[in-house]
Amino acid sequence: MVLTRPDTFLADAGYFSEDNVDAVTEAGIDPLIATGRQKHTKKGRADYARRKAIVEPVFGQLKTVQDAGQPQPIPTPAPSLTPVALHPLLADPTVRLERLDVPGGPLAVLRREPIDGVRRGTVLLVPGYSGSKEDFRLLLEPLAAAGHPVVALDQRGQFQSPGAEDLAAYTTDALGADVLAVVDAIGAGPLHLVGHSFGGLVARAALLARPAAFRSLTLIGSGQAGLTGPRVEMLALLGPLLRQGGMPAVVEVMDALNAEDARFLALDASFQTFLRDRMLAASPRALLGMADALTQEPDRVEALRATGVRVLVLHGAADDAWTPALQAEMAQRLGAAYAVIPDAVHSPAVENPGATAAALLAFYRAVDS
Repeated sequence: MVLTRPDTFLADAGYFSEDNVDAVTEAGIDPLIATGRQKHTKKGRADYARRKAIVEPVFGQLKTVQDAGQPQPIPTPAPSLTPVALHPLLADPTVRLERLDVPGGPLAVLRREPIDGVRRGTVLLVPGYSGSKEDFRLLLEPLAAAGHPVVALDQRGQFQSPGAEDLAAYTTDALGADVLAVVDAIGAGPLHLVGHSFGGLVARAALLARPAAFRSLTLIGSGQAGLTGPRVEMLALLGPLLRQGGMPAVVEVMDALNAEDARFLALDASFQTFLRDRMLAASPRALLGMADALTQEPDRVEALRATGVRVLVLHGAADDAWTPALQAEMAQRLGAAYAVIPDAVHSPAVENPGATAAALLAFYRAVDS
């Protein structure tokens, strides 16, 4: 699902007016608005075919919500406390899947230990909104090969970690407390903390609460404050679906969007299946609570700088969440190390893991020297 500024605005005749055409044009978007009932051109038929596949499932789900009348309880699967199992995507005997029982609830983690050689500082990886520990799967081997024990976690409500019903359980401070509980559970001493996107805001909260627990912080595709821009508009659209239809309704819409998403279609089929499985397993309460935290986070850059902990700001060259310019500004305000990963958008650990691992290891060598 690609959340970027659209190139074209496609609408029925009911939306046609000179003001609407002017507003869309001024926004740099090509308006294709019907002026009345008439036959479509060949291109128009193709455009409306995409509309049927992409937009109408969303309208259908929203109509279901509206027709439901009074708000209904969010369909939430009961949390499973049975031992979790490695997803087939991670068929690696060197990776262990564990459940850590922490005060906020059990959390699933992946662990990869160095096989031999000098052991260096442990790396703890925190995924972003709608993500999971598997987002870092391609970093586990190179980091461990360099001597770093690696732990990647599912935050509460993500994939294999059960969620809480209370939306207040998903603030960055509450989730940051989970990160600190993981630090205590693994007994790693001062470690290297990495947070991707929303996970960067959570990691920052953990560090601010206990700076002495960390050797460094790496913010991957994260920001100075809450998220703004087109992705926020998508979060607003997801809200009604989550409240009435739960994860099945969201996945139905995602399936329609992904069917038209060239980046998704280019993924290996097994990874496409994993992404769908992961979304179905997520807690709708978690996505609602995290969405609030993601958009309402204050600017805490100066507080982070005051801790004196070394920071690396790292992002994809074409990041479409927090813009590259905003992240460069954050690095400057922090006096942080700064790395731009080529051939990557918002998930460089997946899109260009080799360059991402190399940047992390270079930073860790500088911190540990």
